[in-house]
Amino acid sequence: MTKTMWVCAFTVAAMTLPARGQDKLTVPLSDPSRPATLQASLLTGSIHVKGYSGKEIIVEAKSRQERASDTARKDGMRRITINSTGLEAEEDNNVVRIGASSMHRAIDIEIQVPMRTSLKLKSTNDGEITVEGVQGDVEVSNINGPVTLTGISGSVVAHSLNEKVKVVFNQVDPQKQMSFSSLNGDIDVTFPASLKANVKLKTQRGEVYSDFDVAMTAAPKATTEGGRTEKGKYRVKLDQSMYGTINGGGPEIQFSNFNGSIYIRKAGK
Repeated sequence: MTKTMWVCAFTVAAMTLPARGQDKLTVPLSDPSRPATLQASLLTGSIHVKGYSGKEIIVEAKSRQERASDTARKDGMRRITINSTGLEAEEDNNVVRIGASSMHRAIDIEIQVPMRTSLKLKSTNDGEITVEGVQGDVEVSNINGPVTLTGISGSVVAHSLNEKVKVVFNQVDPQKQMSFSSLNGDIDVTFPASLKANVKLKTQRGEVYSDFDVAMTAAPKATTEGGRTEKGKYRVKLDQSMYGTINGGGPEIQFSNFNGSIYIRKAGK
């Protein structure tokens, strides 16, 4: 098994281009004939992924420029900014892991991947996550930023805190369960008209809208929490979710939202 790491580190030569703050890596796959998996995580910044017809993974990272007021001091001196993004990439058996080690400023990364690539993406602060034109399993989590996925063929698990989740499918994997969740943001998902699914819907302080005919199948379920105590007491909680089927049912798709609405759209409507 071969593992290869690429690192873009700050060098003396980089000091001649302080305004650029930009690094680029091209990562070959162990076996370009097979689907790939990309894992990317940022502390602060945006992640943009786009499928293309090539066989390598191309990564560009840019550090956001600071305002002059952020670098100036009262005595007239200015802080010299090291602009390297700290971009790192590791490839092992068609699995590529990408990160940027900068701790003090936002780093935005743009990634081109072969179309048959599964994704696992995470950003924690001050950035958005976008994906376009990939075929595979997509798992995305963004804190304090929106999630926008378009032209997806496969399955999706997507979560956003304080922002919107928007997904547009070309095709769905008929064997995979999916999940969409948000806190303080709408969930807006467009599926092919042929979608067959069981749906679990839960929203507080919001509404649910659908272009599909959803056949409601079950009332809220009562569940016992923690079992019976020594004194014979137990607690029963009523599940606030609604259950239904689309086009006769299929794998379960969960929609969960707090302080936002859920939109389940049919492509072409």
